[in-house]
Amino acid sequence: MDVYEAVTSRRAVRAYTDRQVPGEVLKRVLAAAAWSPSASNLQPWHVYVVTGGPLAELKKRAGERVIAGDAWDEPEYEQYPPALRSPYRERRAAFGEQRYSALGIQRQDLEARQRAAAANWDCFGAPVALFCYVDRDMGKPQWSDVGMYLQSVMLLLRTEGLHSCAQMAWAKYRKTVAEVLAPPDGLILFCGMSIGFEDVTVRHPRPARAPLTEMVEFVDG
Repeated sequence: MDVYEAVTSRRAVRAYTDRQVPGEVLKRVLAAAAWSPSASNLQPWHVYVVTGGPLAELKKRAGERVIAGDAWDEPEYEQYPPALRSPYRERRAAFGEQRYSALGIQRQDLEARQRAAAANWDCFGAPVALFCYVDRDMGKPQWSDVGMYLQSVMLLLRTEGLHSCAQMAWAKYRKTVAEVLAPPDGLILFCGMSIGFEDVTVRHPRPARAPLTEMVEFVDG
């Protein structure tokens, strides 16, 4: 798989089989992803890869919170601006409409939407979860470094025939994650990531991308 194919075939997969991912594959991916760029080579990412019993325990605890209707943990960072302006507002709305329509969920059916969202905390059935933390002393440039690292991970997973789904949703249950992983107090949970082999019997439409003319300006002589 070349780089172009890895980029264009990567998408947020929200249904996985229970087929196990070899540990050596995960190590190979993460060793290569370590070469991702970061300002002054700070490498500000801190990663936990969770499988087997610990992941089952984490899913169990998160699931219990979902069933109990527990409030989300107080946020440590703002996931979206409080008032999205155009065109970002329309893009987000279109994504939600497409996703829930594919699941046969009506806009007004809030209960069904909540059930669909709860699948986040089961990692959509994936057998591997990655949790990415960043030191709370880091600034916005280092957070962008973390984003480049995660993109490297997701593209390398594609070359191994694997799929993924990056999930800021796990930050909403960050205390539950901390109960299992016991990270140092100086770290902020940025996101989780589900990793595994796609369940191809479940189909979800892929959100469209804005045209090049809307996103890019070429300035030449």
